[in-house]
Amino acid sequence: MPNTLHVDYELKTHDETVKIVEEAMASARQVIPQGAVADYIPELGKADPEKLGICIYPLQGDMISLGDCNERFTMQSISKVFSLCIALELLGAEKLFSKVGAEPSGEAFNSLVELDLNSNKPYNPLINSGAIAVAGMLIEEVSFHDMLRFTRELCDDADIQLNKTVYESEMKTCSRNRAIAYLLESKNIIESDVEDALRFYTKMCSLDVTAESLARFANRLANDGVGNISGKRYLSSETVRIVKTLMLTCGMYDGSGTYAVEVGIPTKSGVGGGLLAVSDKRAGIGVFGPSLDEKGNSIAGCRLLREIADKLRLSLFYDTDLLAAAKIEYSLNGFQRHRQEETAKSND
Repeated sequence: MPNTLHVDYELKTHDETVKIVEEAMASARQVIPQGAVADYIPELGKADPEKLGICIYPLQGDMISLGDCNERFTMQSISKVFSLCIALELLGAEKLFSKVGAEPSGEAFNSLVELDLNSNKPYNPLINSGAIAVAGMLIEEVSFHDMLRFTRELCDDADIQLNKTVYESEMKTCSRNRAIAYLLESKNIIESDVEDALRFYTKMCSLDVTAESLARFANRLANDGVGNISGKRYLSSETVRIVKTLMLTCGMYDGSGTYAVEVGIPTKSGVGGGLLAVSDKRAGIGVFGPSLDEKGNSIAGCRLLREIADKLRLSLFYDTDLLAAAKIEYSLNGFQRHRQEETAKSND
C-alpha cells in the first residue's frame, strides 16, 4: 500500500482557484513599486523587479502555474530549509540543536549582534548565523554535490544548477557572513574549516530554481515528507514536523510573527525573490517576485499569499475537517448586555 497521507481536503474547483489567484496576482502587482531588488549582491541587483509568478501544487487536483513561474532564480535563504532537512536526517535533532537554537531572533537575517552579545549559539537555523553553523556541521557528512543531488530529488527538477556568476558575486561581497562564520568558530560552534563552511553555505544559496521547483518540494512537506503520487517517503515525519514549525516561527526573518498572523502558512523567503510555502495537508506553493520589502521578503509575493490564504483556506489554523460544516450565526450582543447590567449595578 502506498505510504501516502490521505487527505479529504482539496482546493476549490480548478477554474475557481485560477480566478482567485489571478485576481490576487493583479492586486499584488500594485505593491511592486514599493519594494526593491537586493542590490547589495551585484548579480541579484540585475533582476527585473516586475517579475511575478506562482505555482500551487495541491495534494488533490492539478498544479496551477501562473506568471513567471518557470523563471530561474537563486534560492538564497530558502536553501536553509534544504540544509536543515538533511542535517536533521543525518545528525538528528539533539545534535543539531546543541549547536543551533530554535527561537525567533527578532533581528535582521544577517545580524551578528545577538550572537555576539547575548547568546553562545545562533537563535535558529533559518538566519544566516544558524545556517552557516549548520553548513559547518554538514561539510563533515556530505559534499556539495550530494546536496545538489538531494535538492534536485526533493524538487523533482534535474535542471537545478549552481549559478556560478551569482556564487562568485556573493563570495566577493560576503564580509558580514565571513565575520559571522569566524565569530561562530570563536564560540566553538563551527569546528570544521571556516572557509569551507562559508563556501558550502554560499553555494547552496546560489542554486537556481523556479517557483514550480519550490512548489514540488513544498507539496512533499505538506504531505508529511511523502510524494503524493508516488508514495515515496523523502523525509521522516519528525524532520518535516520540525522544519514546518521553524518555517512558521522563523522563516520570514524579523517579520515572521506578523506574517504568521496575517497569512498563517509556514513559509521561507529568500532575497532572490523566492517564497517556499507549505499549506499543511493542502498544497505546496512556490512564488517568485524579486522586489523585496524592508525585511528582505518578496513584497508582491507576501501580498499574493496573504490574499489567497483566506479565500482558499490555506492557513495552518483552518480546520479542514470543518469545511463542510454549516455556518453558525453568532453575536456578542449577550456579552454587551451583560456588561451594561454590570455597569448599572456598579453605579447604584
